[in-house]
Amino acid sequence: MRVGRSHWLITGLFLFAVTFSSAAQRTARKPAQPQVPPAATTAATNSNSPVAVDWDTLKPENEDFSILMPKDTATEIGKFDYHKFELNTRLYMSAPTTGPVVGVASMSGIKSNPGSTSDFERFNSYADAFKVFFPPKVRKDAVPKMVLVSTKSFHGYTGRVYKLTVGELSGTVNAYVTKKRFYAIAILNSKKDDALEEKFLSSFVIPDKPVEQPQVTAAEETQAQGEVANANGQSQRAQRRSVSPEGGATIGNPSTSVQVNTQEDSTEFGNGTVQANANAQTNPTQQQNQNQNQKRAPINGGVLNGKAIYLPVPEMPAGEKASGIVMVQVLVDEQGSVVDAKAVSGPPALYPSAVNAARFARFTPTMLMGEPVRVQGTLAYNFAKTN
Repeated sequence: MRVGRSHWLITGLFLFAVTFSSAAQRTARKPAQPQVPPAATTAATNSNSPVAVDWDTLKPENEDFSILMPKDTATEIGKFDYHKFELNTRLYMSAPTTGPVVGVASMSGIKSNPGSTSDFERFNSYADAFKVFFPPKVRKDAVPKMVLVSTKSFHGYTGRVYKLTVGELSGTVNAYVTKKRFYAIAILNSKKDDALEEKFLSSFVIPDKPVEQPQVTAAEETQAQGEVANANGQSQRAQRRSVSPEGGATIGNPSTSVQVNTQEDSTEFGNGTVQANANAQTNPTQQQNQNQNQKRAPINGGVLNGKAIYLPVPEMPAGEKASGIVMVQVLVDEQGSVVDAKAVSGPPALYPSAVNAARFARFTPTMLMGEPVRVQGTLAYNFAKTN
């Protein structure tokens, strides 16, 4: 009886030892879970924005700007042919396979012409060049769509805001033109992220535009000296005639001829006749310059489609079912650039697209009597449902 009890006791102890050993082995195989402090968990949760972790301030050499960009930003320096210009380009861009695409395009090479409304002309040319240059860097085969949204000044410089779509990506472009360069700051994303877009675009900084002092050319200075000398001569002659009536000078109506017989006046002018009319004393050079400075009224050019050397095709708004012909009234400056555009007829839903295309049109300068003149006319855009 005692032997039977001892047998059962030994068997029970053996089974307990085997069970305990198996549990210990399973525990040893299971990897230990790291202890994550609450602060670290919170930081990981709040790091959804790549700006907080993977971005840094970019301030390239030979550039005047700084901006917040991803650390994997690549720099591309080259040249880009745009019509008769060869533009110097610098592109700072981050284009990952997933996530937002951000970039800054810096361009130069389109010179200003102080004798015309060149700021508007330069901006239009640069914006059109950017529309051709930038999208292939993002998606090679995608058709871009860039629409002007608004204008604004930035640190004293002219600025504009565009909406840009390239393939499945869409976003915003802020563009600015300085005296030397054109900057386009673009952010594109497959999903809308207003916070990231605002943080990126607002981080772009350039120095304030310097206050320009009025410049006086050598011709203007010479003309001014001549006017002063002419005024002094008139004053001296008037004094001589007024103080010596007894000497033989005949003073009559100021608009009539005056015979000068005094010895003092004879020494300088001889016994000639002078005109006292103030209008006759006007400097001929000054009068000629005044006539040249008067702006000619624009001539009427009618429908200008056939006269354009560059006429972009407007884009049909996404989802728009309207069709028809939109007439856009344009004002072309002396250099052949469109400085004003206004839709005057056609489906109103198509007005913005037609006006945006008209602003990028280019024309050969129109000459009248050997001088370039402004032209007012219309551009016709035919929107079809198959576009």
